[in-house]
Amino acid sequence: MINKIIEETGVAIDIEDDGHVYITSVSADGMAKAKQWIEDLTREAELGVTYVGKVIKIMDFGAFVEIFPGTEGLLHISEITDKERVMDVHKYLKEGQQVKVKVVKLDPENGKISLSIKKA
Repeated sequence: MINKIIEETGVAIDIEDDGHVYITSVSADGMAKAKQWIEDLTREAELGVTYVGKVIKIMDFGAFVEIFPGTEGLLHISEITDKERVMDVHKYLKEGQQVKVKVVKLDPENGKISLSIKKA
């Protein structure tokens, strides 16, 4: 992954034994992209925080939403709207759609993330 970041942004990345990461570049834009990419890879979802995510897969019971690169959660059918009972997720969401969701549950044992549009 580090090699891909270097290749696509044109930066140099040094990772020290103590975990510090150093990014150098002649391009401010490349530096910013690499920094954001690394932050996204090491970021963790936080309980109660609202994110704008992308619907990546729709199922009968809800949808999987990517809240940042590499991290997705389940938006259960019951958390899509409080206006009416949702019978068909496809009537409310489309794959690729951006949605505002709130993290309502984090399961530390299995890493599962539960999301809600209703509470966002």
